[in-house]
Amino acid sequence: MRKLLVSLMMATAVLSTAGCGFHTRANTQLPAEMKTMILNSDDPYGPLARTMRQELRLSGIRLVEDSATQRINVPTFRLESENNHRDTASVFLDGSRAEYQLAMTITGQVLIPGKGIFPLHTTVYRSYFDNSGVPLAADSEQTIIYQEMRERASQQLVRQLLAVHAAEKQLNDSSNSAPLGQPEVISSQPEQTSTTGTALGH
Repeated sequence: MRKLLVSLMMATAVLSTAGCGFHTRANTQLPAEMKTMILNSDDPYGPLARTMRQELRLSGIRLVEDSATQRINVPTFRLESENNHRDTASVFLDGSRAEYQLAMTITGQVLIPGKGIFPLHTTVYRSYFDNSGVPLAADSEQTIIYQEMRERASQQLVRQLLAVHAAEKQLNDSSNSAPLGQPEVISSQPEQTSTTGTALGH
């Protein structure tokens, strides 16, 4: 139930920040508690982690080394996965593929000490024209496109940090407003996971 509430608050906050034209690089609205973070990844030297590290620093966030002491004092930004998908977007008259649509989905989470875990999720799309007649050029072009998609996705994930702060504040406010002595209701039924979700950060 708490996970559902956090997800709903995150979605609401993302929509509100998108509506006001929030851009992290040019705005100082990031809360002080998120000005210093740990970046955690299973592949710390891979292209996604390098891109995310650069984007966090460009956004004025100081990154510190991961340690037991730091984890209890500063938030941890954890990168979980990068999934790439390619669909045929158009074909030539002879039936061969002419254009692809590329989709990149990146998931992660922010752990704020003593306050909770907040999920992050974004999907970016790009069109790509088939150049199979020149394999080396096609591979090089795809590499460039995927890197541009990582950069765009990283910007969207950083932008979601403001939504994380808003969701955390709403969660704290709702907890503080509960009557003293009111018992917590714990459902014995398993949580239902929706097969469709709102991609944050569009």
